Amino acid sequence: MGRPVSIRLHSILYFRGAAMRKIVLALSLLAVSIHAHSADFLMASGVSWSEEEIALARSLSLDALPPIPEDPSNRVADDPRAIELGRALFHDTRLSSNGKVACATCHLPNRQFQDDRPLAHGVGETSRRTMPIAGMAYSPFLFWDGRKDSLWAQALGPLESAVEHGGNRTMFAHLISAYYRDSYEALFGALPDMVSLPADAGPIAEAKSASAWQELDEADQESVNAVFANIGKAIAAYERTITPPRTRFDDWIASPAFPAPGSLNKEEIEGLRVFVGKGRCVTCHNGPLFTDNYFHNTGVSEPKGQAQDRGRATGARLLGEDMFNCLGRYSDAEPDQCTELRFLVTEDRSMIGAFKTPSLRGVAGRPPYMHAGQIENLSDVVDHYVAAKEAPVGHSELRALSLDAQDRADLIAFLRSLEEVR
Repeated sequence: MGRPVSIRLHSILYFRGAAMRKIVLALSLLAVSIHAHSADFLMASGVSWSEEEIALARSLSLDALPPIPEDPSNRVADDPRAIELGRALFHDTRLSSNGKVACATCHLPNRQFQDDRPLAHGVGETSRRTMPIAGMAYSPFLFWDGRKDSLWAQALGPLESAVEHGGNRTMFAHLISAYYRDSYEALFGALPDMVSLPADAGPIAEAKSASAWQELDEADQESVNAVFANIGKAIAAYERTITPPRTRFDDWIASPAFPAPGSLNKEEIEGLRVFVGKGRCVTCHNGPLFTDNYFHNTGVSEPKGQAQDRGRATGARLLGEDMFNCLGRYSDAEPDQCTELRFLVTEDRSMIGAFKTPSLRGVAGRPPYMHAGQIENLSDVVDHYVAAKEAPVGHSELRALSLDAQDRADLIAFLRSLEEVR
């Protein structure tokens, strides 16, 4: 066995408010169930498992996932009308400068809401990999660098990114007016007068549109910003319904008999032991979503020819400056409901080169890996963590691992058990 694994406190901090109390209760009940089933586990697996290993294994079950936390910054987050409007907007290619890019262009529903590319491609090519959406409603920070603090604020970024949707704020307001007026006004109230608004204007846009934005008076800018924010809130309502599918691992770990018929094989079970034990994977990939939703420097180099990405060090600063964050005027939250933002740390050397821990659910089916698709396959990912090389920027948190060839093969076998049950 490797050294004991300790899970940091922030690994459960993404369960906000009432949901946090529920997860604490769930963990208490889990401790009781461990003792009740540990004997069954040890007998059926044919190997000796410590109670710590069993507890960690059970904590990864999808059955331990609490209800989706409320988003106080989005008052329509769970409104069925917002969900349907958001679904339509998510798939609408008219929300782009070339009429060919929708949210679903990169977040493909039949590909775990990602696109299989090393770098996302909208109207141009981005500098990072598309992240899957399932379970993101549990995360306090969005994007690889955490520069947004809600799903609705996250949805806005790509819309006016020059290489993603390539649109601008008045363009989107006009589109809502032309195609979604009734649905929009039923949720958010009357749209502003569109007659006086230019077709293309926004603060984050090419020069002509940016100039047109500056010529608008403050009241018009604010009314357009409100429409823009509401577009994000509707899309977020839909994205909150996208949850991780059940896997073979979840069926196996839920059974009182281990292994359950037709579930995990010996190699996959041994891979789980590596995962929660000497592989130390569970240190960051913990909880039912297999992520602590935090940021870590794991010593990954950028693709050839690309400048070194500073990750969270940049993202934390951008979040504090974001007009659509939880404390901003377009948020529906009270200031005391914005805990993560109020205690946001923006100056910390450990943030340099740190990126968000991705969920490992479905991971075997979505290569390449890392924030810019730098590593092609799971075998090379495991080798990267075993080697624990120095980081090209900042300081890597990795420590070299002692995993032989069988350990590595077993670990990859376990990761393949996290595929959706079909």
